[in-house]
Amino acid sequence: MNLIKELSWRGMVQDIKPGTEEQLQKEMTTGYIGFDPTADSLHVGSLVPIMLLVHLQKAGHKPLALVGGATGMVGDPSFKAEERKMLDEETLLLNQKGIKAQLEKFLDFDPSKPNAAEMVNNYDWFKGISFLNFIRDVGKHITVNYMMAKDSVKKRLEGDSGMSFTEFSYQMIQGYDFHHLYTAKNCKLQMGGSDQWGNIVTGTELIRRIGGGEAYAFTCPLVKKADGTKFGKSEKGNIWLDPKKTSPYEFYQFWLNASDDDAESYIKTFTFLDEPTVNSLIAEHRLDPGKRALQKVLAQHVTSFIHGVEEYEFAVKTSQILFGNASVEVLKSLSEDQLLKVMAGVPTFEVPMAEFAAGKDVVSFLADAKVFPSKGEARKTIQGGGVSMNGSKITGIDLVINDEALIIGKNILFQKGKKNYILVKVV
Repeated sequence: MNLIKELSWRGMVQDIKPGTEEQLQKEMTTGYIGFDPTADSLHVGSLVPIMLLVHLQKAGHKPLALVGGATGMVGDPSFKAEERKMLDEETLLLNQKGIKAQLEKFLDFDPSKPNAAEMVNNYDWFKGISFLNFIRDVGKHITVNYMMAKDSVKKRLEGDSGMSFTEFSYQMIQGYDFHHLYTAKNCKLQMGGSDQWGNIVTGTELIRRIGGGEAYAFTCPLVKKADGTKFGKSEKGNIWLDPKKTSPYEFYQFWLNASDDDAESYIKTFTFLDEPTVNSLIAEHRLDPGKRALQKVLAQHVTSFIHGVEEYEFAVKTSQILFGNASVEVLKSLSEDQLLKVMAGVPTFEVPMAEFAAGKDVVSFLADAKVFPSKGEARKTIQGGGVSMNGSKITGIDLVINDEALIIGKNILFQKGKKNYILVKVV
């Protein structure tokens, strides 16, 4: 497999150092990407570097995932308008732990394999280096002129906020990461977003100037939405990989709601589907965009990759229920815990078992259960076709509510209109 060709058709290669493709074709190559521990979870913006590492390993190469315990204390200034808030050591350690646990889900860390993935933390090698030793042994190899020529630095220096020495030193620190991994792990490749190109080539320069070594690099374009708005955001904020921060249902909906133009781009970047399959899906979608076939496949693959097939299937069922498209079979396929999870926040009414066992017509049942304020309103709404029970529309007011109406334990799910749900529990 030619990794660069594979990534190129996916639109995942922007800048590339000469000789990189040849190096990857020549031998198993160790490559790395860094992750800043600015939060205890990665978000969908981190999916691109994750995909790069997975593609690297699938191509037979060895991936290193670097968690920036040291660089996280400094903060990457690349194309930022102002200096980021410094995090304390306790918060950084907590964030590193969360990110490491997430990355371990996507890469194969089996030590018996020659290209087993590894986690590394740059704090491990920086904690033993004094400031004086660093500027003497490393700093002398890179000129200030060289560092100031980087676009990310120039833009900050030209802005109103300027740049602190702490931030200015960041590219040197990241460059030393590459040098350290080159010497300690025979790591010859660094990958990253296009905004990291300046920092990355500082690393290749250090490797060349300190020891005469040859290292390689390429970057991936930053993901942007077709309408110009920021990728990875919803009305609630960031779309996180942690299911406690962004539920699998919300995660699934994020991809399902992608625009047609974005879906054509995302299906290449965020899935492992091959080129003929992707081209076929895009062609099919263009014939009938209203079916949203491309978005459905995209949401399926990304949700399954991040949260697993079971959570994907549950997200689909949740969508069917919340949008009024769920059959009684779909509802019955849920566990009671899943039903209550889907219905979190939905009005819930309780009916005593003794009262339920006697059996009631649906109009009386709904009024007595306080689903409707009166029998008259319940009758009128049912006759207008506005009430469903367990996914099926109620067609007559003479329906008797008894044991046959119970699903998933002792529950009945009523729906008024398209999106108003009421859960009745028999207690």
